[in-house]
Amino acid sequence: MARVIGVGGIFFKSRDSKALTQWYADVLGMPLQDWGGILLLPEPMAAHPGAATVFAPFKHDTTYFEPSTKDFMINLAVDDLDGILANCAKHGVEAKVLPPEPNGKFAHISDPDGTRIELWEPKPMS
Repeated sequence: MARVIGVGGIFFKSRDSKALTQWYADVLGMPLQDWGGILLLPEPMAAHPGAATVFAPFKHDTTYFEPSTKDFMINLAVDDLDGILANCAKHGVEAKVLPPEPNGKFAHISDPDGTRIELWEPKPMS
């Protein structure tokens, strides 16, 4: 049977897409490309033990994405949560650090458009 092999992209609207893309590059260190987008290649993720792409609908009344009012949240795997959080603080981005979990460390931030971003430093899984 034919099947999905991965997430090919995350696309969403923004009132100032150029500024928002630059924010992701500056604050989260995402690699901005000459054509104006960000390209996340699979090799860094594959080389990080415990990293994976999760696809999971939440219940319609979840409060996990708050304070965002959007119907989605973006989870970004990171190689150094403390380093990312230091850069966030340098750019005036407040973070809510969550208690460590068996599959890694997490923190929540919001982008300038109010989208909830979950930062995840994966922990090797058995």
